Amino acid sequence: MSEFPSYESFRNEWLTSVRLGEPSTVVLGNRFAHKLVTQWRDVSTSAEDIHYCDGSGDGGIDLAFLYHGDADAESQEGHTWYLVQSKYGCAFRGPETLLAEGHKVIETLDGRRSRLSSLAGGILEQINNFRANSSTLDRIVLVYATVDPLTDAEVRAADGVRTMGRERLGAFFDVEAISVFTIYNRARDEVVNNNQIRVTLQADLKLSNSELLIGAVPLVQMYAFLKSYKLTTGDLDRLYEKNVRRFLGARGRVNKKMQETLQREPDRFGLFNNGITIVVTDFVQSGEGIIELVDPYIVNGCQTTRTIWEVSQRILDAGGTGSSTARQEWTDKATRGVVVAKIVKVGPSGENMLQDITRYTNTQNAIRDKDFLALRGDLQTWKMDMAREYGVYLEIQRGGWESQSALQKQHPEMKQLLEHANAFDMIKVYGAGWLCEPGLAFGKNAPFLPPDGKVFTRLMDPQVTGGFGAQDLYAAYRLEKIADRLSFGRGAKLLSRQQTRFLFYMITVQVLKEVLVQATLPTAPRDLSRALNVLFEQGNDAIADELFEAASYTIDEYMKPEGDDSAYKEPSYLRTQNINSFLKLEGLGKPTEDTPNLRTLLALQKRALARPAKGSTTSPRDEIIALLRPVLQKK
Repeated sequence: MSEFPSYESFRNEWLTSVRLGEPSTVVLGNRFAHKLVTQWRDVSTSAEDIHYCDGSGDGGIDLAFLYHGDADAESQEGHTWYLVQSKYGCAFRGPETLLAEGHKVIETLDGRRSRLSSLAGGILEQINNFRANSSTLDRIVLVYATVDPLTDAEVRAADGVRTMGRERLGAFFDVEAISVFTIYNRARDEVVNNNQIRVTLQADLKLSNSELLIGAVPLVQMYAFLKSYKLTTGDLDRLYEKNVRRFLGARGRVNKKMQETLQREPDRFGLFNNGITIVVTDFVQSGEGIIELVDPYIVNGCQTTRTIWEVSQRILDAGGTGSSTARQEWTDKATRGVVVAKIVKVGPSGENMLQDITRYTNTQNAIRDKDFLALRGDLQTWKMDMAREYGVYLEIQRGGWESQSALQKQHPEMKQLLEHANAFDMIKVYGAGWLCEPGLAFGKNAPFLPPDGKVFTRLMDPQVTGGFGAQDLYAAYRLEKIADRLSFGRGAKLLSRQQTRFLFYMITVQVLKEVLVQATLPTAPRDLSRALNVLFEQGNDAIADELFEAASYTIDEYMKPEGDDSAYKEPSYLRTQNINSFLKLEGLGKPTEDTPNLRTLLALQKRALARPAKGSTTSPRDEIIALLRPVLQKK
């Protein structure tokens, strides 16, 4: 059983970066909310759709975040606005704070608070447009972000705000509470599981053998189980941590039909659904249709149970003190509806059985081998290689670094890793730079995720990358640090660098590739990683900076509206007249008709690197080649 730091140690380590320096109260609250929300939703810390409103006239909204859910033309997954209230330190004083601040947000959304700051007013306008164009899949969620979990009294207050909001605004309104403890639990579950979760399920299940229960669970009881799990853990997503996929919303024909059936004919739901599989450490039957499940995880049926959750919550917990004929009719039908369930006892160390169950039960939506990335151990291998070869902790799940850092402080004798990189962020850096997908990286996550994200699939193909591994992850990590140093991303002082972080990765790698081509050196993805890692070595800074400055200069020129080869004069920009949409184009930077001006600037930069600097007889290109040739010519 692996060791894991205490919550107190983890919390102190987690808050270190929030408290760094001498931040004002507003900055402190913003840092806290930003870090907590990005780790909770597992989004990039530089996500462009995160907006700060904290201060006078904020309408009760400290931070607002539009989560697109990777929706595209073929996927009708809903969008969600998360409106975050940062309750850090003295800003949080119990149930009264939750009720008062929650009421303030509802008043803002209801149009009853006119004295808003320009920031809050701009967000409210976006949200009003969102509501006007929303479907039943879309939501607005008020998020209470706290250091420690809510008490029972505070949970009741949050439930009261949810009821109030749904009465005033509609069923699309919801309330969530997250804390540092939420992140701690998720990170801890990856390492150790000795704090058992016990949740009861009411159902008519029969014992097939000592390890298997099978039968039917009424829909209303399945919803009750999900509510009980969320109340017990504070985090419904934990129920799916062993699942190889997360909830897809109403994506695709199968899941949309599932939702339609549950909304219109819940009594017939069991006829059209393949059922679910729950794995547990143990189960205990009481003999009265009550089963206590120990450490339950849904490994097949994530889509089914989340659909039951979403639809049931919208109908049964929408609020209102009166009665509705439609709701009563739905409830009567749902009482007769069931979902077929298997509950499998795998024991406390049943990872092999878990892998087999996950593989053989996940067939309904054509799951392939790459869905089992975590079960195959690729990420764990990369994690060990990064620590051993480069002294970098590879964070597989956000929050993992804080636990590692706390553990290292408790055990100074263990190897001390001083740097960390998030695995998914590095995959996006690599995809944008090495695989020339800056537009997709800026605009979407799904193409970079297993099982079948098209960029991830290319990354895992040895014929494309030569075998992706720690060397590539480390090069991506160091390139990300260069982007930080050159101030690419949110908050950049230069407008040209605020939305061009992923474009910087691509241009840097492309300029390097052109240099290697001129020297007839190999330019496969692994060779590019090798070359970058040489440039990153101590003592090579001056030569490496020639490359990074060339890429930065190219972007600064490209983003000048008045420039001859400006992004604002690209054919694809002129069609949209929206720079944000343009920078998310899949064709950005590729040898197509979308961005000929960028290709021109890259060609000019190639020639500029070949010219010696004033007072020198050696060009930057020659210096880079001289440094890299001995390494890249070795097999």
